[in-house]
Amino acid sequence: MNTKYIKVLCVCFAGLACTGVFSSCNDYLDEEPQSSISPELYLTEESQLASYANGLYTDVLPGHAYGYGIFGEDNDTDNQASFTANNRYLPGQWRTTQSQSMDNDAYRFKFIYSCNYFLENVLPRYNAGEISGDDTNIRQYIGEIYFLRAYEYFKRYQQFGDFPIVRNTLPDQMEPLIEASKRAPRNEVARFIISDLDSAAMLMGNASGDKTRLNKECALLLKSRVALFEGTWLKYFKNTAFVPNGPEWPGKTKEYNANYQYPSGDIDSEIDYFLGLAMESAKAVAENAMLVENTGLVQQSAEEAPNPYMDMFADDDMSGYSEVLLWRPYSKALGVTHNVPTAGQHGNYGIGLTKGMVECFVMANGLPIYAAGSGYQGDETIADVRKDRDSRLTIFLKEPGQKNILYEDPIGTMAVLIEPYPVILDSNPEKGYSTGYTLRKGNSFYQNQCANTLGYTGALVFRATEALLNYMEACYEKNGSLDGTAQTYWRQIRERSHVDADFNKTISATDMSREALGDWGAYSAGKLIDPTLYNIRRERRCELMAEALRYMDLRRWRAMDQMIETPYHVEGFKLWGEMQHWYDNEDGTSQLVYGMDNPTSNVSEPTRSLYLRPYEKVNTNIAKDGYYWKMAHYLTPYNIQHFTITSSTGSVEDSPIYQNPYWPTEANMPAIQ
Repeated sequence: MNTKYIKVLCVCFAGLACTGVFSSCNDYLDEEPQSSISPELYLTEESQLASYANGLYTDVLPGHAYGYGIFGEDNDTDNQASFTANNRYLPGQWRTTQSQSMDNDAYRFKFIYSCNYFLENVLPRYNAGEISGDDTNIRQYIGEIYFLRAYEYFKRYQQFGDFPIVRNTLPDQMEPLIEASKRAPRNEVARFIISDLDSAAMLMGNASGDKTRLNKECALLLKSRVALFEGTWLKYFKNTAFVPNGPEWPGKTKEYNANYQYPSGDIDSEIDYFLGLAMESAKAVAENAMLVENTGLVQQSAEEAPNPYMDMFADDDMSGYSEVLLWRPYSKALGVTHNVPTAGQHGNYGIGLTKGMVECFVMANGLPIYAAGSGYQGDETIADVRKDRDSRLTIFLKEPGQKNILYEDPIGTMAVLIEPYPVILDSNPEKGYSTGYTLRKGNSFYQNQCANTLGYTGALVFRATEALLNYMEACYEKNGSLDGTAQTYWRQIRERSHVDADFNKTISATDMSREALGDWGAYSAGKLIDPTLYNIRRERRCELMAEALRYMDLRRWRAMDQMIETPYHVEGFKLWGEMQHWYDNEDGTSQLVYGMDNPTSNVSEPTRSLYLRPYEKVNTNIAKDGYYWKMAHYLTPYNIQHFTITSSTGSVEDSPIYQNPYWPTEANMPAIQ
């Protein structure tokens, strides 16, 4: 293999690039990154370790950006939808690629390399007593790098499943690079991630102070998330090509995985192991969690008492909120800003709630909206939808006439003081409403936050309530019942949400055939789940709405199989009822234009549904027949280049890498099934 291919491999596999602490870098793994400080003198004292870790925070951890930030990351699920359909739900549209740039390639090791470089240099020096500074702080920064490597690995593992485990930087030699390309079984990757998180938890301090640095609780929470992911994935994909040793598992095609044995003995023991870890680590966080107060009300004047639960998601200083474990600060003075408050003033940057998400919330009395005696007012208006519901819906779902701004300031030129009728006829995501339902989660009441791209509210990265939810789910998945601890956690969450704490009342009234209409999580492997498990998932869906975890959950639950044969139609609010008159002109004529064959159509027609369907306005929309699914889409395909550059002959068959289930090894090809 010539040096051109070696260089490409180094870039694609190791992703060597500047880490933010080095002024320049090159493509080769056997050359030390360049810096104004010689490598022998760098990473030898506390402040340098802190600087290195700081440089990775922004790159690795979630944060806000131009649009709706973290709150828009559940887009393209059954929770949220934008003006544009996602190709992963359109058979034939998601295709393999020949290659991608290093920054766009999901199979990248750029930040993993940065973490490996740090640990490879710092750990020997620390053990030899060669790093100067406060020992507690030094241990903290080492722990942070372990955490960041784990977090970055968790991203790749979710996308690819089986994945190479690389603990060190690599020399510029083909043999070790090819060896390192071998994919470890997914459960081994999960174990590696958890091992890093154990190291991080051991080294880092507890959450305290401003909570802008990683801490022990973050490591334990992420550990519970990873363990729950793998435990449920193995459970629901058992006996498929998506788990080690399953039928047609592609790992078996490579000699290095041909005789794989689970560390716990078999897949059932492995499932039990991960679910047990999820319970243990979640409880370690949950037992000390103090849930933030929720008044159940949307503050509507400066004189009214604020709602701390609402404000927690939109404050510019989140350190005082008890359940916040980590948040990212922004600063107008430093020019580190985002656009979330402005997006929240309008249509959430064109990302609206779905009808299914809105209907998932139960009534305050604990009954599903369709249950006899629920008291549901219907959905002729958004006011009706919000009335007497779970407070998490009533406080976050915007209603025309509500005040969006309580503290006026002429600086905030993008503010909308009073919530208007949903702006569904404007397809510009900066102003338009895609489904008619929009959120105020993350929306600030301060007008000075609402200048274009000048918002500086914090980004909430980890909060302790997830630990309660993780424990509940892991307990039921592992044991088939809820222990006293899980029941206590569930009641705590419902009480904070101003919902009847008797969750058994909700379970008894649950009709799974009704829930299945708008909730993909009602299914696993194409079959409806039992009402208890469903309501555990419902609680998670409602509590973590718009917090960027929905697609993760749907994949690990194997919750899209039902769409292989039966399409799902994305729907929003009930346009074709009373609310259609919100769009009447002064002379009584309507601004609404419909007709699938009408190129000027601006809404979906009432014969298709009384509810707005953002992708079914015209025949030319590729998603006009609804969303479908392919089994292959649970994982991301490898680029074809990754096979050819790791092959001694340049052929795919000779590569140590294998493709994910049901994806071809040719470029520009759709999933096989």
